[in-house]
Amino acid sequence: MFDDLPSSLGLEAWSTGDPTPLFDRAIRLTPEQVAQALRSGHLLDRAFDRFLPLDLQALSSMYWTPLQVVQRAARWLSDLDVRTVVDVGSGSGKFCVAAALTSDCRFLGLEQRPRLVAAARALAELFAVEDRVEFVEGTLGETDVPPADAYYFFNPFGENLYGAGDNIDEDVELSDERYGRDVAIAEDLLRRVPAGTFLLTYNGFGGRVPEGYQEVRVDREMPSVLRMWQKVREPGTAGVIRE
Repeated sequence: MFDDLPSSLGLEAWSTGDPTPLFDRAIRLTPEQVAQALRSGHLLDRAFDRFLPLDLQALSSMYWTPLQVVQRAARWLSDLDVRTVVDVGSGSGKFCVAAALTSDCRFLGLEQRPRLVAAARALAELFAVEDRVEFVEGTLGETDVPPADAYYFFNPFGENLYGAGDNIDEDVELSDERYGRDVAIAEDLLRRVPAGTFLLTYNGFGGRVPEGYQEVRVDREMPSVLRMWQKVREPGTAGVIRE
């Protein structure tokens, strides 16, 4: 997988019999080297996650978007000329930062936990994308969500339904009741955005995509399904947006 990484990454020893395990060598990379590898199409989740606090590294496989998903999503965003993206429930900032490294989009992450916002801001600064990536502390429904070309959801409300052992922490309200409220708020947001807006989901968001959206991309080869819709008309109308 990594045999053809550019020699400028300092990994030429990988093809000359270096006995060090492959992943141990991968996690030695600097942020600049990880960014270059990602832009070249290489997926170094462990190397990327190493720049998160240790407890957030341990959560990555369950809560943070895998780089293969980020890479595909970034390609879709570029193909569809999406310029601005809001990540609802941005967590550690992995999606926003990695997608900024592989696209020209601007990203805003909305996250309810202050310590995750702090970690995400540090990650953006470390990878030198803070000029195009911003993180805001708040919750959907209580914090103003700015208009954007696209909204990204990686099942951000599912934690409400997990057992205590699978929660990130107990610092925020988590309940069945909150799950229902958050899903309803998300559905209302998606109903109110203007025609032309995109919705990008990985493993869904718990609700139903409102009337007026048309699926434009889908990838079922990921660990979970990645989908993209565009709002092509307002509910109750028959017209579609025109080029």
